[in-house]
Amino acid sequence: MAKPSLSPSKITTFLACPTKYYWTYVDPRGRYYLRSKHYYSFGTTLHRVLQQFHDAAETGVATVGDAVRAMEENWVSAGYTSAEHMAEAAGEGREIIAKYVQSTLEKPPEGRTIFLERQIHTDLGEFRLIGRVDRVDELPDESWNIIDYKSGRLGVTEEEVAADIAMGCYQLILRRKYPDKKITASVIALRSGESATTSLSEEALNQFEADLILLGAEILNVNWDEHQPTAKSLCHSCDFLPLCRKSPEFELQPSTTDSQ
Repeated sequence: MAKPSLSPSKITTFLACPTKYYWTYVDPRGRYYLRSKHYYSFGTTLHRVLQQFHDAAETGVATVGDAVRAMEENWVSAGYTSAEHMAEAAGEGREIIAKYVQSTLEKPPEGRTIFLERQIHTDLGEFRLIGRVDRVDELPDESWNIIDYKSGRLGVTEEEVAADIAMGCYQLILRRKYPDKKITASVIALRSGESATTSLSEEALNQFEADLILLGAEILNVNWDEHQPTAKSLCHSCDFLPLCRKSPEFELQPSTTDSQ
C-alpha cells in the first residue's frame, strides 16, 4: 500500500476546515459539488505563460508580444460568470504579463533557472510531503532561491513569506534533499511586481518539520465516521455547504449579504 501524501494545499485546506478537506480529498462524492473558480483559472493561465517565458530557449516565448500571445493561447476559461467578466480578466492578464516580461527583460534575474513547475517530495515517516515549485533559480553564490508567483496579491512582506506554509514546505523538502545548499524563498505579487525574500533558519526549519509531522499525523488519523461539520465564516461561499446542511447539528448564521 502506497504511503499517503500531504501537500501544502491539503494542509492549508485542513487548517481552514477539516470538513472541506474531507469532501475535497477523502470522500469522492465531494467532486460532484465542486465548481470551477475563475481565480484558479486566471492563476493557472499566468503560471503557464511564465513557465514558457522562463524556458524561452525551448518555447520561443522571449518578448512581451510572445508572452501576450502565449497567454491568449493558454487561456483557461472555466469559472467566469460572463463573457464580460472573462474579457475584463483577460485584459488584466495581458497587463500583468506585459509588465512582468518587460521588467524582467530590462533587469534580468541574477541567477539561472534550474527548475520550472517541478514536483518535489520528501519522506516524513507516516506520510510523504509533496509540492510543486513554480521556479527555482541558482544564484551567483550557488545558493538556490525558490520563487512562487501570486496572481491575486498586490503586495507581500518578508513576514508573510516566512509564515507561508507552502514556502516552508518547499524549503524543508529542498533542504532535506540538498543539505549543503543555502535555500531562500521569494514570493512575487504579480499584480504589482512587488517581491519579498526570506529564509528559515535551521532552528526554525527543524521546528517547522516537527510541527508538520504532528499535524500530518492528526490529519491522517481523523475518525471521519465521527466527524461533524462546524459552521465557519467561509461556509457561505463553500461548494460543500449543501452537504454540511444535511447534518442535523450544523447551524449556519445568515451572512451579512444574505440579510441585505
